[in-house]
Amino acid sequence: MASLRDQLGGLVYSTEQGKTCPSCRESIDHCRCEDTSEQARIADLDGIVRIRRETSGRKGKGVTTISGIPIPNAELKTLAKSLKKRCGTGGAVKDGIIEIQGDHRETLQQALTSLGYQVKLAGG
Repeated sequence: MASLRDQLGGLVYSTEQGKTCPSCRESIDHCRCEDTSEQARIADLDGIVRIRRETSGRKGKGVTTISGIPIPNAELKTLAKSLKKRCGTGGAVKDGIIEIQGDHRETLQQALTSLGYQVKLAGG
């Protein structure tokens, strides 16, 4: 395991390049870490969109989560916006998972099936 000095001793700013990425040490303009992590996320998916209802960690409030959609984050946000509008409620996109407030599993299943995705209802 690397020492604390090695972990914290990275270049953060250079007068030649400006701000640098802490993981690849490239300038922020030339950094491709986000693109490669996004491609890795999409490659790990199995092509099945899972819709589940969750209440854990939300003080008893029900949230419908949609995971496994194989599209980039920018398109994921526009899809989430249209799904939120269809359900008439709020929500968010976090780590490639769309969260819709309330229990809207059937509505979301119909909407995603009409878009051509293979959908499974998961959880309780």
